[in-house]
Parts: sequence; structure tokens; C-alpha cells
Amino acid sequence: MRRRPPRWLTRLLLALLLAPPAVILLFRFVPVPVTPLMLIRAAQGYGLSKDWVGYGRIDPALARSVIASEDNRFCEQIFGFDLRELRGQVEAALEGDRPRGASTITMQVAKNLFLWPGRDPVRKVLEAWLTPQVALLWPKRRVLEVYLNIVEFGPGIYGAEAASRAFFSRPAAGLSDIQAARLAVVLPNPLEWSAARPGPYVQGRAETIRRRVGQLGDLTACAG
Repeated sequence: MRRRPPRWLTRLLLALLLAPPAVILLFRFVPVPVTPLMLIRAAQGYGLSKDWVGYGRIDPALARSVIASEDNRFCEQIFGFDLRELRGQVEAALEGDRPRGASTITMQVAKNLFLWPGRDPVRKVLEAWLTPQVALLWPKRRVLEVYLNIVEFGPGIYGAEAASRAFFSRPAAGLSDIQAARLAVVLPNPLEWSAARPGPYVQGRAETIRRRVGQLGDLTACAG
């Protein structure tokens, strides 16, 4: 006869299976207090500045700019993945090209909520497991709200409100289109690029994003 697994192991596996969706469901309704990246950066000496605000207190230009910069098909996705982009990256890899990555806004939210920075395979697998749970348990507006409140915009600066006040001396509700575009541009490298003191690349890229927002039209409709 096969031995049944120990009861403690069964309970542990059940907890690991049920805990993430329970936490995700909780954060559908309550603000996220802290993320692993915030703790890591604080330990590195960057400090921690954040100020959670509701989606209605963030200028819609920022959500539209983030979609234009990070994830053009965000509003169309069902499970949080850009399948068209993923297919293109797989084809590029098979042809010997270096994949650029196909991270979506929902994937970044899942990573920021639970995981650590980096590109190791274990983290990627966990991110792929968590992303559909976020996509299915949260409406699009909540995904954007959480993302814009926990994402890193500068060294130790998290969320639209803290970033807007630190870089532009105004609340997130008062961002201009170009300021919103600059914030969106620095997201891939917030420790090196500055929305307040943009170099030539950030300035040029921000102008491109500002124009792209108008070109995307209904693809940013879920941002409001």
C-alpha cells in the first residue's frame, strides 16, 4: 500500500495553494501596505516614500501614458498576458535572437506584490502562476490603481502621489500630460532615470509616449 503524505505536508501545500488568491482578493479592496521591493530598497539605504491615493485622485493621463509605454494591449487582455507579444518573443528566441521580454502591467503587479526583483527562472514561473489570479480577481481599474500606487518611480519613491510631489511639487491629480509621460518613461530604470531632471533620452521618449497616447485611442479606454 502506498503511504499517504504526512498531514502537515498536505496542509502546507494547501496553504501555499490558497494563500495567494486570498491575499490577492484582500488587496482588491484594501491598500497594499508594503511590497518586497520596498523592503529591499529600504535595506539598501534608499528610504521609503509612498502615499496611497484612490484611482480618482490620479490624473488619467498617467494611466494612459503607462499603458502607451509599458503595455499597449492591457485593456484587451483576459488572463494578464500579451499572447501576441509572447508568441513573437518565442519565435525570436527560436531564431536565435535575444528576447526583449513581454512583461505586462498585470505581470508587474503580481511580481511587485509577492516576488523579488530579478530574471531568474523560479521567479518567472511564480510570476506566470500569480498573474492570471490577479487578472481574474481584479477589474482592470483596480490593477491600474494598485500598479500606480506601488510601482517604483525613483530611488525609494513609490506610487504616483509620492512621485508627483517629489518631482513636480504637485499632487498626482494635477499632473500634466508631459509630466505623466515622463513618469511612465522612467519605470524601466527608476534608479538611473529621472522624471524631474530628464536627460535627452527621457525627454525624447516622453514626447513619443505623449503622442502615442493619442494614437492608441480606444486601447486606453479602460483607464478612464
